[in-house]
Amino acid sequence: MTRPSLSTATGDDGTTGLIGGSRVSKTDERIWSFGEVDELNAILGSVISEPDLPLALRDQLPQIQSTLFEVGTDLAAPEHVTVDRITQEHVALLERWGTALEANLPALTRFVLPGGSRAAALLHQARTVCRRAERCIVALATGQRINEHVRVYINRLSDYLFLAARTANMHAGIAETEWVSPK
Repeated sequence: MTRPSLSTATGDDGTTGLIGGSRVSKTDERIWSFGEVDELNAILGSVISEPDLPLALRDQLPQIQSTLFEVGTDLAAPEHVTVDRITQEHVALLERWGTALEANLPALTRFVLPGGSRAAALLHQARTVCRRAERCIVALATGQRINEHVRVYINRLSDYLFLAARTANMHAGIAETEWVSPK
């Protein structure tokens, strides 16, 4: 029987290889961490496919997707393995983009409910997956050494994604729904 060329069958025993050659369980916190980042990247692919996406987001999101591959590589490579790592420059670029988006948005006076345009709803979904990835990365960092810039980048990315969702709604002419306590 033949398998697709990408199938090595080495993971059939429930382990997977890290960059550098070591093998760990597929339930290892490192694997959960970059798996969550991979899911986030896939959602961003869905966002990019939206036809009514603002130009700034259409330009920035593919760059973020590429950086998320670097985040995954960083997480998949134990500290002693040499790979390109996430740096403060990655974080600074995301902060600049977030600041520019925020400058064009009305100030928030209340929490807003996720939703609005399809692109905004997907960006809110990406934000929540980003927060989950961050929790996995923080858990990983309690027992293993990781590049500190990875955690900071993912934290800033969730902020950016919130601003991007608001930007997508504004671009689509859809008012955000403010949260009001049901009391």
